Amino acid sequence: MRNRTASALRAVQMPATDVSFTLEAARSQVEKRFLEGGAALFSIQEALNKLLASLEHATKARESESGSNAAEDLLQTVNTLQKLPDMEMTRQQHFAVLSDTGEKLRTHVSDMQETMRYLRTFAITVKITGAGVPEFAGFAQEILERIHSGTDEVNSFGNQLNALEKDLRLAMASGTATSKAYDATAPRVIDALERDAKTINAHRKDLATIASQVGAIAKSIQDKVTTTLSALHIGDLTRQRIEHVEASFALLQKLLDGDDGRKLSADARQRLENVVHHLTAAQMRAAAEDFGRSAHDIVKTIASFSEDTQEILRLQDEMPHTGAVSKLTQTLRESMSIALDIVKQVEMGHVRADGINRSTLNTASSLLKSVETIRVVKTDIHYMALNTNLRCSKMGEAGRSINVVTAELRIFAAKLDDSADAIVIGLKALEETAGNAASSKDENAHRLDERLNAAADNIRTDADVMDGELKVLSEHGREAATKMSLSLGQLDFQHGLGETLTECADALNDMAGPYPADVSDLGDIFGPLEARIFSLYTASREREVHRNILPAPIAASPAALKPAKKTRAAPVLRRA
Repeated sequence: MRNRTASALRAVQMPATDVSFTLEAARSQVEKRFLEGGAALFSIQEALNKLLASLEHATKARESESGSNAAEDLLQTVNTLQKLPDMEMTRQQHFAVLSDTGEKLRTHVSDMQETMRYLRTFAITVKITGAGVPEFAGFAQEILERIHSGTDEVNSFGNQLNALEKDLRLAMASGTATSKAYDATAPRVIDALERDAKTINAHRKDLATIASQVGAIAKSIQDKVTTTLSALHIGDLTRQRIEHVEASFALLQKLLDGDDGRKLSADARQRLENVVHHLTAAQMRAAAEDFGRSAHDIVKTIASFSEDTQEILRLQDEMPHTGAVSKLTQTLRESMSIALDIVKQVEMGHVRADGINRSTLNTASSLLKSVETIRVVKTDIHYMALNTNLRCSKMGEAGRSINVVTAELRIFAAKLDDSADAIVIGLKALEETAGNAASSKDENAHRLDERLNAAADNIRTDADVMDGELKVLSEHGREAATKMSLSLGQLDFQHGLGETLTECADALNDMAGPYPADVSDLGDIFGPLEARIFSLYTASREREVHRNILPAPIAASPAALKPAKKTRAAPVLRRA
């Protein structure tokens, strides 16, 4: 035992002030570094919250109904553009039916005009033949006037048909030109529009995938930050353990400076100091080792920040840069500009077709009235000729020649009815054709230019919003990456701080020497001191280390035991 005590007393004699400064410096560094580390983690957390908020805004912008509908509207409009040739062909077929019906009507009008010329010839013959008979002079003039009236009506009828035919020819020629222009440019434009619309949709889906991946990484980092924040309690725990070591030295010094301490011999004082040195060295060594393990876990966690940071930056590089979406829509608008030229021609065809349909319906209605007027003229001529026949019969041989001519008048006047009936049938067919064309218009094709412009405006607006959100997202992503990169050094507590704690433990170990001194004969003095030191501990690990050095309390009289205050005293250690 004497040899162990001698060996213990051969410990390195280190000035008390040096130990005090070393411990206080270590405690201050722990407190400072962990405060800085906590601030760095909260800064990262704030940057991640901004990043996640930006992702949410970008996602809402991407999922906005207007943006989604705009692309779908564009695809529907492209689908309508693809139907334009069939629509134009249907319109041309409609015009062809109108033209064919008009041509048939023209044949009947020509027959009617021919009949009116015969009637005029017969009326002139009646006038000449009855020139010597005064009572027929007025009749001949009256019937000529009715025939002139009917001829004007038939000619007007023919002029209206000519005007309709002219409009039809212009419309058919224009439709042919439109079809040629469509064939020359539309397929390329439609392919471009369809490709651009699908590209926009694909772009939105890709953006959603990347945003989801960035969000998952950001949330993973958030979890790591939360875990690391929880792990920072090792800093507070280590600081407390250093304070307990300082307080242990303070209790020892208080004892040595007291009445009981002054009564002790130099050997007893040195042995008491040696045991306390061994105890504090063990506590400091354990604190350094525990700190090293926890710091290693923290460093391991924050080391993964670097990998996560690089992945976020890589994913952001895959995202379109600011203005990329707008450039895409600009390309789309260039295709739309060409499409609009075609659409305008188609719209003109629509307007022209609508005008012809209205004109046809109006012409048919007007001509039906004209037919009725011609029927009235025919009836008038018939009865005037019939009256003349009756009067000629009473005149005998004098009225015989006139009677023959008026009989011819009645026969040819009857032919007007046949032509009128055929014209009425033709006009009904004309009305039906025009009416069916008007009712069968494709409303999706109507105002196609407005729909194209509306789709383009919606897509441009959506693109502007997306560009803005992507810009903010990029800024917040790089801010989070920068803060994580800068925090790596601040959160590497093992570097520098772990070394400082180890140096403190080494210094205390050097002061303690290889073996603790024997203080079994100092139970009344050391027992209360050990109890007060033991009462400082707040962690089970400290009590475990204490018992490893002092397996059982040194026996002491009850009167010697006094409770120790758990306050950190100034770590001043002096040797006798």
